[in-house]
Amino acid sequence: MAIVRIPTPLRSLVGGADEVEVAAANVREALEELSRRHEGLRERLLGPDGELRHFVNLYVGADDIRDRDGLETPLAERDVVSIVPAIAGGLPDVRALMAELRQRVREVSAEQVHELLRRPGPRPVLIDVREPDEVEQGMIPGALAIPRGLLEFRIEQAVPDRATPIVVHCASGGRSLLAADSLQRLGYRDVASMAGGYRAWEQAGYETTRPLRLSPAQRRRYLRHLAIPEVGEQGQLRLLGATVLLVGAGGLGCPAAYFLAAAGVGRLVIVDDDVVDETNLQRQILHTVDRIGQPKVDSARRQLLALNPDIEVVGVQQRLTSANVSELVAAADVVLDGSDNFPTRYLLNDACVLHRKPCVHGSVFRFEGQVTVFWPGRGPCYRCLYPAPPPPELAPSCAEAGVLGVLPGVIGLLEAVEVIKIILGQGEPLVGRLLTYDALRARFTELRTRRDPDCAYCGEGRPFPGFIDYEQFCASAGAGQPAAPAAR
Repeated sequence: MAIVRIPTPLRSLVGGADEVEVAAANVREALEELSRRHEGLRERLLGPDGELRHFVNLYVGADDIRDRDGLETPLAERDVVSIVPAIAGGLPDVRALMAELRQRVREVSAEQVHELLRRPGPRPVLIDVREPDEVEQGMIPGALAIPRGLLEFRIEQAVPDRATPIVVHCASGGRSLLAADSLQRLGYRDVASMAGGYRAWEQAGYETTRPLRLSPAQRRRYLRHLAIPEVGEQGQLRLLGATVLLVGAGGLGCPAAYFLAAAGVGRLVIVDDDVVDETNLQRQILHTVDRIGQPKVDSARRQLLALNPDIEVVGVQQRLTSANVSELVAAADVVLDGSDNFPTRYLLNDACVLHRKPCVHGSVFRFEGQVTVFWPGRGPCYRCLYPAPPPPELAPSCAEAGVLGVLPGVIGLLEAVEVIKIILGQGEPLVGRLLTYDALRARFTELRTRRDPDCAYCGEGRPFPGFIDYEQFCASAGAGQPAAPAAR
């Protein structure tokens, strides 16, 4: 294999590469192979007679091929062929190149792009190929920022389906023509360049936005997240912009909150009306001996801010009730259920169904735990799984039955993982799947759960029945008596 070095004026024709490997016995074969692989290159290097154009010089190593055997100069393994065209400022060539690209690339106006983005249904992916310092001055809302020099390397991850409609834009419409041409060569079938670029969009008075950026301190703190392609800077910004409602600052809520704070979830709202007790310290890792008797939400807030002062922690020292649940759930992006009683679980479920919010559920008992995600519209709700609570004698509390101290840590961390996946929009949340953990056997088991089409709360097309007296519901359900809905 020989290496052909591509000069800057010709790199747009080879996908931006500065070097291309070819299998060739001599220089002529190398140029023929290049021309076969990259449309538009042959006429820039060879004349109609197949001979080298007068304004192009070729070197093998440091030798001009004219001093050797011309185009028949033989090539050995790893020989370097350098293409050296005459350059005189490039303006006429650039104009010719732009004119040629416009023959191959479809252009659309800023007005047309604006209309495409406003219409209902599938919309094109808008890719901004300007440099980061240009993007920081303003960008079109919803555009993906991929610098021109990195486009070929990142496009497959950003837009894996080559049938996806794409509109590329830059500052004024030149770089986007080159970028769109490269995307077409990569096999993308519906690509357009926005004429006039961001400047035309701005002059038309359309909406623009300034992209959020992590501060230098945040970049240092979240460095390991930034290295993960599924997170990166945009994912970390989503975490920082998210609000998670944690119900309970006990065995499940403590480890979950601790790692959500460490991960940089920007706003944690913790609801708990209890105070720290000495018996909590075996498993509730946010609390310490010197805080016994203090409200759990205050203890949790103090510990979480000591870990990460970059976030906001709101403590709500109240019991979750029908009077406050709707407002709290509505303001959250994700709800984490760390409660330890059935009335709260049913109340929280019903509020999440009302506001269509994902609820990450966990529960523990002695050596066993469960985790799942109840996401209205995507899978079952808690009532689909458990239409009525069990009688007290069949479901004793942790205070009565005990719990292995490290078990809530395992389940709480699994809940935190599900919350982060939901915020990032990555992976497969445990929707319609119940993950059980048996600590004594060190065994995880995944069970399928189904949505009840006749569920009174999440059934398709059913009006929300309203909140009920949950204490009465759980007490009467255990005795076999249904509870009547109460007014919202």
